[in-house]
Amino acid sequence: MLMLLFGHIGVTLGIIFGVAFFIPQLRTIIDPTYLVIGSLLPDLIDKPIGMVIFSSAIANGRIIAHTLLFSFTLFLTGLYLYDKRGDIKVLTLAIGSILHLMEDQMWASPRTLFWPLLGWRFRKNPHQTGLKYLLKLFKRSFREL
Repeated sequence: MLMLLFGHIGVTLGIIFGVAFFIPQLRTIIDPTYLVIGSLLPDLIDKPIGMVIFSSAIANGRIIAHTLLFSFTLFLTGLYLYDKRGDIKVLTLAIGSILHLMEDQMWASPRTLFWPLLGWRFRKNPHQTGLKYLLKLFKRSFREL
């Protein structure tokens, strides 16, 4: 689990700093802290909701925050706040969230990516939910140290 989290952070920062090599102004505009939070945001929202809280009904760690609707809404909110206040923080969160979807290869799960256009239900994953899922994460976190 830790490797997945660090993977999302590393890839997101690598992409942005790679682009910033060609567009140096990005280094002064984008706050890496919000970029990191944005790159983890879909998992921070969906894993507890889908795999723990609603484990019997949804049993999936890729639900609402792994959709284009979520990232697009976050992006539009960020554009609005940037236009009104000049604040780029929410826009940076949205960029991180969109990069997270790309890193998770969400195009392979179009029903989730384009939710609700392809249906209202999310795919149910009966493996490792609820308490089992939390125990597995706990055990894995000590094994990787």
